[in-house]
Amino acid sequence: MAKVSKKSGAKTDNVTPMHPVAEKPAQRRASTADTRGANPSKDRIAPELGLRCDRVTPDNYTKRSMDHAIKAYLARFTMGLTPFGLSSLFFNWGVHLAGSPGKQAQLVEKAAQKAARLALAASRQAQGQDAEPCILPLEHDKRFKAPEWQKWPYNLFYQNFLLTQQWWYNATNDVDGLSRRDEQAVSFATRQILDMMSPSNMLWTNPQVIARTIEEGGANLVRGAENMAEDWDRAITGKPPVGAEDFLPGRDVAMTPGKVVFRSHLLELIQYAPQTETVTSEPILIVPAWIMKYYILDLSPHNSLVRYLVEQGFTVFMVSWRNPDADDRDLGMDDYLDAVGEALDVVGGIVPDTGIHAVGYCLGGTLLSIKAAQMARDHDDRLKSMSLLATQVDFEDPGELQLFTGESQVSFLEHMMWDQGYLDTKQMAGAFQLLRSKDLIWSRYVHDYLMGERQEMFDLMAWNADATRMPYRMHSEYLRRLYLDNALSQGQYEVDGKPVAITDISAPVFCVSTTGDHVAPWQSVYKLHLLSDTDITFVLTSGGHNAGIVSEPGHAGRTYQITETPHAANYVAPEDWRAQTELKEGSWWPEFVKWLRAQSKGTGTPPPMGGAETPAGVLGDAPGTYVFQR
Repeated sequence: MAKVSKKSGAKTDNVTPMHPVAEKPAQRRASTADTRGANPSKDRIAPELGLRCDRVTPDNYTKRSMDHAIKAYLARFTMGLTPFGLSSLFFNWGVHLAGSPGKQAQLVEKAAQKAARLALAASRQAQGQDAEPCILPLEHDKRFKAPEWQKWPYNLFYQNFLLTQQWWYNATNDVDGLSRRDEQAVSFATRQILDMMSPSNMLWTNPQVIARTIEEGGANLVRGAENMAEDWDRAITGKPPVGAEDFLPGRDVAMTPGKVVFRSHLLELIQYAPQTETVTSEPILIVPAWIMKYYILDLSPHNSLVRYLVEQGFTVFMVSWRNPDADDRDLGMDDYLDAVGEALDVVGGIVPDTGIHAVGYCLGGTLLSIKAAQMARDHDDRLKSMSLLATQVDFEDPGELQLFTGESQVSFLEHMMWDQGYLDTKQMAGAFQLLRSKDLIWSRYVHDYLMGERQEMFDLMAWNADATRMPYRMHSEYLRRLYLDNALSQGQYEVDGKPVAITDISAPVFCVSTTGDHVAPWQSVYKLHLLSDTDITFVLTSGGHNAGIVSEPGHAGRTYQITETPHAANYVAPEDWRAQTELKEGSWWPEFVKWLRAQSKGTGTPPPMGGAETPAGVLGDAPGTYVFQR
C-alpha cells in the first residue's frame, strides 16, 4: 500500500493509487515569524552576541510590519520590480564608470564617430546622392525592415536610434570593476528604456503609421483607442485577452482524450487513453511548470506533444497543477516535491512492476531533477529515464532573467507576496514580457493601437495568457535556494534534511534546449554535462522557450542539433559543441520517440484507465478541473 505524504495534505490511512481521493488543504508548517513576513531561508544566528538575529520583539515586529506594508503597497505600482535594486544597480555602474577615465574617453570618441557617420549620411542624402545606411538593424530586429523606413527623413530617425542604442551598449559593458552580472543587468534595463523611445513607437516618426493615418483619415487611431479601452477593461476586470475565449481547454485545446485518475490539494493526474493496440511497457509521467497551465504540451491536436506520444504507442500521464490562492501561502518546495512523489506512486500503481520515463518542462524539470536526485540518494530506482525540456539545474547564469533574481528584487517580491499570499499572474507576466519587450509589448502597441488592427489570437498566445499564481513560501524558497544560492548545482539543496546531488542520478537523460530561450539560456541548460554522471542526449532546437518545445513534425523552418554523450566522455564547451554538431532540418520530436523506445524494454497491452483493480474509479474526464481555475 503506497501512502501519500501529509505534507501535501492527503489522507494517509487506507489510500492507494487505485483509490483516488479529494484531499484536505495542505497543513501549515511555517512558524509565526515566517508566515508574517520573515524570509523563509533567512534565519541567522549571532553566537558572538548570544542572540538570534531574527528574534522578534513587539517593537521590532511593528517596524518590520511597517516595512512590509510600505513596500508591498509600492510593489503594486511597480508591478513587483524593485526601484531600490535598480537604483543601486545604476549607481554602482555610474561610480565605476566615473572612476574609469579611459572608458569615458573611449565613449566620447565613439559618440563623435557615430555623430560624424550620421552627419555624413545626412549630407549625402541632402545632396541627392545614394548613401548606404551607416548602421543596420540586427537580424532579429524587424522594426525597421519596411521600405518606408529607407526614405528620408525616417532612415535618419532609425539610424540615429540604432547608433544611440549601440553607444549605450558600449557604455554599459566592459566597465572596469563592474561584474559581468551587473553589466548584463544594467544593459538590459537600459535597453528597455531605449526600446520605449524607439521611433517605431511614435505616431509622428513612424512612416507606416503616418501613411495609414492619412489613408484612413485617422480612423486607425479611433480603432486603436477602442482597442486600448477594451484591453484596459479586460485587464482591470481580470478577463482574458481578446480572442482567448476561442481556445477553451477540453474544447479547442487540451483535447487529447483521457481521465483524471488522482486528485490531491496540489495536483490532478491525467491518464491519457491509448490510441494503439500495444504500448511501450514503461509509462511516461510529465511534470510541467506550475507557473502556467499544463496544456502547453497538449495544445491543438496538430501540435500536441501529448497526442503525438500517445499516437506513437506510449502510455502518458500528465500532472495538472492547482492554481493556488492566499490560503496556500505556506506551501513550499517540499510540498511540490511530495506531490511529484504522489504522482509517481499513482503511476506505479496503475502500471506496476516497471520503470517510469519521467519528463519535466521548465520549472517542472527543475523540480523533477531535485526529485530524481532525492530518489537516487535514497536508492529508489523507479525512474527508467529522465527528460528535461528547457530546464535549468544550474542557475549561475540565468541570462537576462537575472535582473529579476537579485537579492533586492527577491526581497521586494517577498514583501509583495507577504501582503497577498502569492505571486500574481499579472506580476509574473510583466517580467517575462520585458524579456522580449520589442515583440510582446511595443510591436503590439504599434499594431493594435497605432495601426488600429488586432493581432489574430492563436493557441500558444491564448495559453500564454492563462497563467497561474505561485504560493508565497514556495516562490521565495525557489528564488533563494536555486537562483540566489544556486544550491542544487553545488550539492547543497536539502530534501528531508539531507542534501541531494545531480551526480547521483544514473538514469539516462534526454535534454532539450532552444536557441532563442530568454528564460533558460541554452548555454546554462548545457551545464548539465558538468553536473551529471550519466549518459546525456542533448538537443538544441530553433525557437524560443515555448515555441521551440512546441515543434511538431511539419512545422516549417525548424532545425535542431543532437548528440549523445556517454557519462565517461570528455567535456566539450557549449560553443564548440554547437560548431561541430550537424544541423538537421525538421522537428526534434521523432528523435525523442526514437530515444524513448531505445530506453524501453518492449511493448504490451495498454493498462486500464485508472488501474486494473478499479477501472471505473476515475474522477472525471480530461482535462480535469484544476485547469479551469482562475
